[in-house]
Amino acid sequence: MDSRPKTLFIDIDGTLLFHYGMGIKQAIMPLKVLPGVIEKLDEWDRKNYKIVLITGRKESTRQITENQLQYLGITYDYLVMGIGGGKRVLINDTKPNSIFPTAEAICIERNKGLENLDI
Repeated sequence: MDSRPKTLFIDIDGTLLFHYGMGIKQAIMPLKVLPGVIEKLDEWDRKNYKIVLITGRKESTRQITENQLQYLGITYDYLVMGIGGGKRVLINDTKPNSIFPTAEAICIERNKGLENLDI
C-alpha cells in the first residue's frame, strides 16, 4: 500500500454541508454540517492528507464561504471556487512500474455525510 499522504478533493455543498438546493434557499437556510464531516476531516488532517475543498459557489462569495468554514470548524488546505455544477472528472497519469493507482473517484449520496467513508 502506498504510504504517502493523499490529496483529497472534496465538494462542500451536499458533501460537507447540507445542500438545500440552488438560489436564495441555500443562502438563507441555517448551516448544517453533515454527519461525520468534522471527525473525518480531523482524521485526514492528522494523517497529513492535503484537503482541497471545491465548490460551485461563485468566487465573489469566497470571504463568506471561508468565514462559514472557519465558524463550523472545517479544516482544509486549499479552497477552489466557481467550478460550476457540472460533472467533475479527475484525470491523472499512471506512474511507470507502480502497482498503486494514482487517482480514484468516490461519489457519495447527497446530504449523507462522511461518517461511513473509508479511504
